[in-house]
Amino acid sequence: MHRNHFARIGVTDEQARARVQEAFDTIFFDPKEKFYHEVDADSACMEDTGNHDARTEGMSYGMMMAVQMNRKDIFDKLWCFSERYMLLKEGRHQGYFAWSCQLNGKHNAEGPAPDGEEYFAMALFMAASRWGNGTGLYNYTQQARTILRHCVHQHEMIPTGQPMWDPANHYIRFVPDTLYTDPSYHLPHFYELFADRADPCDRSFWLEAARASRAFIASSAHPKTGMSAEYTEYDGTTRLQFGKYYAYYSDAYRVAMNIALDTLWNGRNEALSAVVTRLQDFFAPIAQQDFMAYQLDGTPTDEPAMHPVAITAVLGAASIASDSVHADEWLRRFWNEPLRKGPRRYYDNCLYFFCLMMLSGLYKVY
Repeated sequence: MHRNHFARIGVTDEQARARVQEAFDTIFFDPKEKFYHEVDADSACMEDTGNHDARTEGMSYGMMMAVQMNRKDIFDKLWCFSERYMLLKEGRHQGYFAWSCQLNGKHNAEGPAPDGEEYFAMALFMAASRWGNGTGLYNYTQQARTILRHCVHQHEMIPTGQPMWDPANHYIRFVPDTLYTDPSYHLPHFYELFADRADPCDRSFWLEAARASRAFIASSAHPKTGMSAEYTEYDGTTRLQFGKYYAYYSDAYRVAMNIALDTLWNGRNEALSAVVTRLQDFFAPIAQQDFMAYQLDGTPTDEPAMHPVAITAVLGAASIASDSVHADEWLRRFWNEPLRKGPRRYYDNCLYFFCLMMLSGLYKVY
């Protein structure tokens, strides 16, 4: 078990563990608030309650939650749904997963989103370490290696295919066919583990991806506010798209969470600690109900934040790495924040759970 960071504000290990279990039970079992749904006798999905679909993001998040909480039954049902309904079995995206489908498995899209693949692979590797490999679909190590082989070598395996990581700079792409990225997709703490567990021939690739991603996260964050854009060019400049005129919005919140987990698993990185320090300092005087969408320099727009609970959660997690004088204040604000209710609870509560686990010392490497 890692350190219980909530102890800094007087929360005992027992209280922290109980809060994690309560959050897990709400997400998966509460009749009104859950967004885990069984579909077939052997499969289940995680619903994006704001869009009423199942996404590779949420499916892989659910698998990571299940392996951390030692729920192989839930893990296997989520993985079964993902492979049965979302895995693309032909065409230039063969081996990737359709990023969105209906709750009955019918596709809403025929392309992938790389944040799903990287979480799928990491959750599968951890399942193999925690529970051992089975056969076929449940040979977790083999399944994870196959996913990452496509992610790195798709352009070599399929003539019209594109890899999820750019071969030139080792950056994860927003989608395989684009030449730009999403800072919140960069998970150097996962890549360190991929270097040991994926195909041995790709060890150097993953080690370089970890180094490149840490440098990119630090350089692309705003030098005063610590904010990262949702989407950026490879040089770190903001890329506005999907009709948005603001940069710091939903995807971007995850950067602070990722820095916190990298620090928890791999130790402090001064440049990344500086990012979350600036971020906590910027948001300290702002009440949650006043969170907005922002330009990276901190200029607020007239667009309210869609996921204010997620912002509070990641700023709480940032206390793992931050040097801000407000670090303990953010621990208190997060500890006192309940899970979100209502139609937008899916994204907020996924980030909430991960941040709660890491601050409680329960988010482990298996």
